[in-house]
Amino acid sequence: MSSQTLSTNTSSVGSASLGWMWNKAKGMGYPVLGIGILLAVWWFGGYLISSTPNTEAFAAFAPGPTFHALYDILVTGRIWDSIVSSLYRILVGMFWGAAIGIPVGVIVGYFSTMMKLTNIPFQFLRMISPLAWMPIAVIAFASWDSAIIFLIVMATVWPIIFSTAHGVRRIDPTWFKVAKNLGGSTTQVLRHVIMPAIMTDVLAGIRLAVGVAWVVLVPAEYLGVTSGLGYSINDARDTLEYDTLAAIVIVIGLIGYGLDWICQYFIKKFNWHIE
Repeated sequence: MSSQTLSTNTSSVGSASLGWMWNKAKGMGYPVLGIGILLAVWWFGGYLISSTPNTEAFAAFAPGPTFHALYDILVTGRIWDSIVSSLYRILVGMFWGAAIGIPVGVIVGYFSTMMKLTNIPFQFLRMISPLAWMPIAVIAFASWDSAIIFLIVMATVWPIIFSTAHGVRRIDPTWFKVAKNLGGSTTQVLRHVIMPAIMTDVLAGIRLAVGVAWVVLVPAEYLGVTSGLGYSINDARDTLEYDTLAAIVIVIGLIGYGLDWICQYFIKKFNWHIE
């Protein structure tokens, strides 16, 4: 290979690398700009709070004190137990929400009679705030943890049921005919036809459920528990540690965003429409 050819190939590789880096930078431009705008609005709000005599006591909500408190609670480990407790409740609640919601959704979507029978009752129950079940949860369950998990189940089960049922209803009826003609049993049809076809819908429902559950978790942890991010916010408010309170809010937002990103990843991974 001549030096001129080698030089040309090297130049092409370098140009391709620069093009890839430029496209990556362009793709990151809007998110970075959005975060910058959010921080600017937050800083301006903190400036208004600190410069107004009636609200200057809440100046610790500004970005500077908040990020300092965030660093402190992460480095000292004050927040990690709360994070673990909240994630445990979310994961257990999501597990039971999916364990109930997916089978019920398949049954409702597959059988037209079940759809007609359950539509109004399920829509009615779906519109009740999960927190409205709090008095019943406190009475029905022996521990606060179990009560909170029950509230999370009530928040997550409905999006999963409706998304799963919608996915089943969208399946081409021809697929079922082909499966039966090939001698497929009910279990085989469920495993090889229904579940692969509705996986994206199920995961979309789980993504919606995670968002609702994460929002419900914080006020639910205002109950008698002594751990969790909701408890930590309540404790910071009672001790007037507004910088710590704002830092915990950031932690809640970051974890919630991370959970949503994980759901999006699995939706793309199991979506056979995407190349």
